[in-house]
Amino acid sequence: MAQHACPFLAIDPSGQDLYGEISRIRAQGPAVEVELPGGVRAWWINGLELNKRLLAGPETSKDAFQHWPAWINGDISRTWPLAIWVSVRNMVTAYGADHSRLRKPMAAAFTKRRVDALLPRVQEIVDQALDDLERTPEGEVVDLRAAFAAPIPHEVVCELFGVPPGENGPRGALYRIISRFFDTAITLEDAQANGVELYGTLTAFLQYKREHPADDLTTALMAAHDEGSLSEQELMDNLILLLTAGFETTVNLIDNTVHSLLAHPEQLALVRSGQVTWEDAIEESLRFEAPGAMSGLRYAVEEIEIEPGLTIPKGDPVVVSFAGAGRDPERHGPDAELFDVTRSTSRDHVSFGHGVHHCLGRPLAMAEATVALTSLFDRFPRLALADPSRPPRRLRSIISTGHQELPVLLHGRDPGAQAGPRPEEAEAIRKLSGLGGTSGTRVPRA
Repeated sequence: MAQHACPFLAIDPSGQDLYGEISRIRAQGPAVEVELPGGVRAWWINGLELNKRLLAGPETSKDAFQHWPAWINGDISRTWPLAIWVSVRNMVTAYGADHSRLRKPMAAAFTKRRVDALLPRVQEIVDQALDDLERTPEGEVVDLRAAFAAPIPHEVVCELFGVPPGENGPRGALYRIISRFFDTAITLEDAQANGVELYGTLTAFLQYKREHPADDLTTALMAAHDEGSLSEQELMDNLILLLTAGFETTVNLIDNTVHSLLAHPEQLALVRSGQVTWEDAIEESLRFEAPGAMSGLRYAVEEIEIEPGLTIPKGDPVVVSFAGAGRDPERHGPDAELFDVTRSTSRDHVSFGHGVHHCLGRPLAMAEATVALTSLFDRFPRLALADPSRPPRRLRSIISTGHQELPVLLHGRDPGAQAGPRPEEAEAIRKLSGLGGTSGTRVPRA
């Protein structure tokens, strides 16, 4: 049976010391009980190989309605702030035959033909974002996450799913909703209000698409619904999955890769000199900073023996930590905490999932990131962090791994200038960081 060798570790819902917590958990063993936001206890798994085992095999399920007794019998309240991660009925939370049934129409919609056809449009969207940045006065601090990393995936996913343009319509609403969706430090009231707005927005959007069908993924999914492959709830919840995952994880991938390269100029030099490829840099970024820190909860379908004397009881929830797996020293060596684009094991990560739940959107996300990063550094070869001594604030999340803002100077710093930001730059950084000022949410172009 399970052994309780130490007190439960309470996970900070703000995610501000995520990797510190992961290190402390790793030091206690391969599977450690923790307390998630809202007082829910779960087993936390960091090791890469154990993560792969639990992702690929039948030992765990993501269907709380079948395999999490505490959810089934009501011990976990439906008002739990993270309940939407459990209550949705889509291909990620499905198990066995239901998963195969729900994944089939998604796979049919995410065809290589459709992704390839979208690539020229991805380049146009990237070029437009760069043109917008070009109009920034030289020396002005820019939040690159808001001004570049976010608009590109937002535009791409909205076009892929046929979301009509207009900041006052579903495009603008979805941007604001998704930005709050991954906030695990959100209040119960705000989480519930965000959920109501999400379902209301998607209900109106589906009605629009029924009146305006087109060659897009939403229309394809509605066709599967009309043929009986998806229920109305499954149609809605799979849209939630695809819209949120297609946006947030790609924003984080671009954001994290830019930050890691700028924070490690010697690594950027290796990429720009051609000694390693942009794909190498992106794969190392995926390992070093998994865009999604963890998968949604899994549940032990049966007792799971981790090692002699350590067993996860049947029905207990399990956290598969993509972030922890990426920095597993047993696979990536004692320097796993370092960003190294020449690392031979960079591609051995689970940032796009593993096994039957591997991410269908991986080719599109990699293409978006490659086009965005190569174009950005070509256009702004002197791009630099506004204040290298001050790490950007992390997102308030244990699920989404990125930064609240990424302050940069597009044209670098005058080589003869003083070290550290100038007074006006320091003030701009403080405003972007919410210190001594406020910064509004930028809604991408409609």
